[in-house]
Amino acid sequence: MEKSINPFSARNRLLFAGLAFLLAFFFFLDIMLGSVLYPVAEVLQTLFSPEGSDPTLSTILFDFRIPKAITAILAGVALSVSGLQMQTIFRNPLAGPYVLGISSGASLAVALFAMGFPGLVAGSLAWTGTWTVAIVAWMGSFLVMLLVLAVSARVNDNMTLLILGMLFSSGVGALVTILQYYSNESVLKSFIVWTMGSLGSITGTQLLVVAPAVIAGVLLSFVKIKDLNAFLLGETYARSLGVRINRSRLVIFAGASLLAGTITAFCGPIGFIGIAAPHLARVLFRSSNHLILVPASLLVGADVMLVSDMLSQLPGLNSTLPINSVTALLGIPVVIWMIVRNRKFASL
Repeated sequence: MEKSINPFSARNRLLFAGLAFLLAFFFFLDIMLGSVLYPVAEVLQTLFSPEGSDPTLSTILFDFRIPKAITAILAGVALSVSGLQMQTIFRNPLAGPYVLGISSGASLAVALFAMGFPGLVAGSLAWTGTWTVAIVAWMGSFLVMLLVLAVSARVNDNMTLLILGMLFSSGVGALVTILQYYSNESVLKSFIVWTMGSLGSITGTQLLVVAPAVIAGVLLSFVKIKDLNAFLLGETYARSLGVRINRSRLVIFAGASLLAGTITAFCGPIGFIGIAAPHLARVLFRSSNHLILVPASLLVGADVMLVSDMLSQLPGLNSTLPINSVTALLGIPVVIWMIVRNRKFASL
């Protein structure tokens, strides 16, 4: 796929404007949908004049629907940017934000907390959406990130790092399976619910932690745009341009791990957005320039996650579908379409 000569061409500006409009439209549509439908005029009045509005609708919007929609945007942004970075570093179109075992580390930490020490899960402690589970998952992701950073400082081959990440994920998966086998039914059910992913479990206070972490990770990706473009043609070429491979790789891994780890900790493991969104951005903008792809993937990921959230709570459904199932149903066809559409899939 050829690089765009002018990143800020009229076509690209139009595409960015279209994606931004869809983001605003999907955000409003997302807060409109739910188990109870309200008239558009009533929702608008509550948004702009909450003092004289229905207190029940005000509570639903400001305490539940709007935080969930903001969480969807943050999750889409974090997973798509993280996935783009991993695909570029490993030069693998199927690499996702959890290729280094970040999700596995969070899953193991939560499994140890919930199933390895069942006495900690008791009483008034609500399993889903509590600070305790989020902190435990974040610690697991952070420890894996430190392990990856330590290994990447000693291993100069990206393919070796990829294989090590896959092996670590498989090993952690085996440990989690053993814990599941010996756990009781109630605790096992809680863990399985967490693995399905949820956007509605984050409180407003937790958003004050998630948002800065996602912003920091995205800023790191913008700082490393030049290095990401150099990595497209391999480490030898990047080194010839003066890129400090190890240092740059450490910063990119840290940013990707922060993005993926934060979303996994607070929302559970959410798959396929990080794989599909960067490819959709490449197709739309017909470019491999990360000056275009980073903001494009950011917008595409946010749009797709909002659509996924809407599909998970369509009117008529008695309950909300697991977000992980919806993203898989949306993401898998995109990946299959990309493979069928372009036989030289790796060249993307």
